Amino acid sequence: MRTPQNGAGYWHGRGRKTLNCLLSVRIARRVLAAISASIVLAGMAAAGEDAKSQSPYTSDVAIESKHLKRGFVPNGDVAKAEWTKAKWVRFNHNYLGAEEYPEVETEVASLWTKEHIYFAYRAHYTALNTYEGEDAAKERWKLWERDVVEVFLNPRPEHLKVYYEFEVAPNNQWLDLDIDLDRDPYPNAAWDSGWDHATRVDEKAKVWMCEFRIPLDSMKVPTIQPGEAWRLNFYRMDGKEEGAKPRHLMSWSPITPPHNGYHTPKYFGTVRFVK
Repeated sequence: MRTPQNGAGYWHGRGRKTLNCLLSVRIARRVLAAISASIVLAGMAAAGEDAKSQSPYTSDVAIESKHLKRGFVPNGDVAKAEWTKAKWVRFNHNYLGAEEYPEVETEVASLWTKEHIYFAYRAHYTALNTYEGEDAAKERWKLWERDVVEVFLNPRPEHLKVYYEFEVAPNNQWLDLDIDLDRDPYPNAAWDSGWDHATRVDEKAKVWMCEFRIPLDSMKVPTIQPGEAWRLNFYRMDGKEEGAKPRHLMSWSPITPPHNGYHTPKYFGTVRFVK
């Protein structure tokens, strides 16, 4: 009658040993999995840092461009429903990031469709400085010598020195340029994007507004994919140079000395396209 007890005791003890072995194996597997995951994450982080260190771009500022199912023709109304869905960014510092001008703060937003990329601006001002008595339907060279908002837009960031420049003044005068910094001269003024742009001025609130859309095919872009990222910078020129008082020369992504020109694409920020 002891045999069943001894046998039962034997198998019970063997079961405990087997269970302990299984637990040890499972713990070891979990430890190895955790170590492997740590190694992978560390490798990804290192790869990310390495990619960042190899990138010619130095700016971390970013803006989201939200998708629209249906586009619209710009009319200068930046309070329309479409722009309420956008994420706005703002800046009021000079292009070096050294001085602030809160009285002329600039706000910018972006949207996109399968055919266009859109931008909107709200530009606070104290007094407007524009070319008077000219035909706004004609492209205006040296528009930047008066009040303007601008975007320098690079849909192919791997080509650092090739991008597009778009400028609009409060009176809807305009300029679009194809830029290649390795070309002499680097701006191609003959290029025509076929873009649409419109402005409004609220004299009471001291704000002028602008919206425009750029055809993707004018920049040789077949379409935009969600998650895609381009490079760009927003600029603004405001006011007159009066004696020792300079004009307000501003940019969203600051340009670090010794560089002191707008056409320094390594300082371009990022636009990310989202649904």
